[in-house]
Amino acid sequence: MASCVLEAPLRMSVLSEVTASSRHYVDRLFDLDPQKVLQGVIDMKNAVIGNNKQKANLIVLGAVPRLLYLLQQETSSTELRTECAVVLGSLAMGTENNVKSLLDCHIIPALLQGLLSPDLKFIEACLRCLRTIFISPVTPEDLLYTGPDHQTILFNHGAVQNIAHLLVSTSYKYVFTQVRMQALKCFSVLAFENPQVSMTLVNVSVDGELLPQIFVKMLQRDKPIEMQLTSAKCLTSMCRAGAIRTDDSCIVLKTLPCLVRMCSKERLLEERVEGAETLAYLIETDVELQRIASITDHLIVMLADYFKYPSSVSAITDIKRLDHDLKHAHELRQAAFKLYASLGANDEDIRKKIIETENMMDRIVNGLSESSIKVRLAAVRCLHSLSRSVQQLRTSFQDHAVWKPLMKVLQNAPNEMLVVASSTLCNLLLEFSPSKEPILESGAIELLCSLTQSENLALRVNGIWALMNMAFQAEQKIKSDILRGLSTEQLFQLLSDSDVNVLMKTLGLLRNLLSTRPHIDHIMSTHGKQIMQAVTLILEGEHNIEVKEQTLCILANIADGTTAKELIMTNDDILQKIKYYMSHSNAKLQLAAMFCISNLIWNEEEGSQERQDKLRDMGIVDILHKLSQSSDPNLCDKAKTALQQYLA
Repeated sequence: MASCVLEAPLRMSVLSEVTASSRHYVDRLFDLDPQKVLQGVIDMKNAVIGNNKQKANLIVLGAVPRLLYLLQQETSSTELRTECAVVLGSLAMGTENNVKSLLDCHIIPALLQGLLSPDLKFIEACLRCLRTIFISPVTPEDLLYTGPDHQTILFNHGAVQNIAHLLVSTSYKYVFTQVRMQALKCFSVLAFENPQVSMTLVNVSVDGELLPQIFVKMLQRDKPIEMQLTSAKCLTSMCRAGAIRTDDSCIVLKTLPCLVRMCSKERLLEERVEGAETLAYLIETDVELQRIASITDHLIVMLADYFKYPSSVSAITDIKRLDHDLKHAHELRQAAFKLYASLGANDEDIRKKIIETENMMDRIVNGLSESSIKVRLAAVRCLHSLSRSVQQLRTSFQDHAVWKPLMKVLQNAPNEMLVVASSTLCNLLLEFSPSKEPILESGAIELLCSLTQSENLALRVNGIWALMNMAFQAEQKIKSDILRGLSTEQLFQLLSDSDVNVLMKTLGLLRNLLSTRPHIDHIMSTHGKQIMQAVTLILEGEHNIEVKEQTLCILANIADGTTAKELIMTNDDILQKIKYYMSHSNAKLQLAAMFCISNLIWNEEEGSQERQDKLRDMGIVDILHKLSQSSDPNLCDKAKTALQQYLA
């Protein structure tokens, strides 16, 4: 028999409250007559319905271990085992402490074992009890598989084929609609972010009709709203998984309009939330769907109503009602921000319409300070989407000083929030953004340098990306502050990062730092040795064309310096590498190497004759003559220009 750990020792004060009838119910579970035991369980079932005190009494008296024992015994009749499962389910409907006590008695394994029974009524009783336990907030999620692992297990055990027929079966009579709903919900969960399941669902046929066609029929307005929503979620998941094309009529003409309908004020609050969040997911990555949604039923204006609930919090005196309304208000604002973020992800005209919506920027700024972290995250996502607009960065973003709450969000935020907020900051630091200067003055360099040390890849990328934007056409002081904040060690740690995005952004930062001759000479005078070492390692390493092209461009910038160019001319290894890339099979690398040579031999600069002579002795002029005959017009022109420096 499973052991049961009670939360506290049984005290006399508790025992005094336990009625004699409660003890009587438990005693009958130990009767030698099976029929009396069954009747005792049935009487216990009737006694605990709606009576939390009775439930607590029975748990304290040890009813749970005995019920579990009877439920698991093969000698128990099916009727007895079923009634035991029903009573346990009723006990689970009590307080959270009841659920904790049931979990302590290892109820989950016992109920899961019960699912192997051939008796449907017993299975249903076990499932109902399991459902009650798992919807409790005190039940650990890891007691069952979650996410892709769970989907795969169900898929591999034939869940799709076994559930599909429930969508059209009429054998359940009055529970027909509910059965269909549960089957639909199961499909929506199975297909979510799962290409394997989604690809299978597309080709499943039930009574000669494909599942997507069945789902589309369930989208019709005469069907229950829950059915319309869940069918739309199924089709959305299949579309996002690549199983249905985004331009398929079932998406454009059926699913999308259905979800927009769910956002209207005529729908219940829960339906509006689910409709907006599902629509946001459907259109998140597709420009055309974003455009279609934006002009369907005045959706952008419709979403503004999500921010007007509750209409008057101060007038609500009932605490429970207040909590309920505030919870819904948070959910509505979160859903609206998510959908606005998806709508404005790519199209400039849509972004303009969103920002021109009633008090939109004020709502976003307020959203960044919400008490609910989910609302704050959704508001940041919306801000990030809108920050892709050059026009809005120069106008609305500046007028509302959005950088201030954004910088506040970046302080001690969880990683998911940091990733989106730092992505937004990257856009606010572009050279045409008026927010760039005040962000710099607020101490952003230190924050961004710390992000580059994160174990989270996205944060490393965003940290270095923002610094790259910050360094573009910046003053020497800012560049020095960046180098000081990063430290030479960290800079070269990033240059050896295994992720190509981190490496490319770091090279981009270095390229922006090494611009403007006085800056180039200053930086190379303090960090020249390490930079040349890093450049050499990258050009020798197994890197893609883009990485090597960016590295050669850095060398071209160094070659443009007044004193810095000597670091190249005195490094025969680097010169040989430049020569090698001038004859490379890739035109981009050839052109980048040519820029290095052009800057080194420019005859208006001091010492140009000596540099020209050395490069001629290396065979560079011969290569230039060959390139001047190139079929690539850029290479040809650049080679001819370089040769003219020798003739001047």
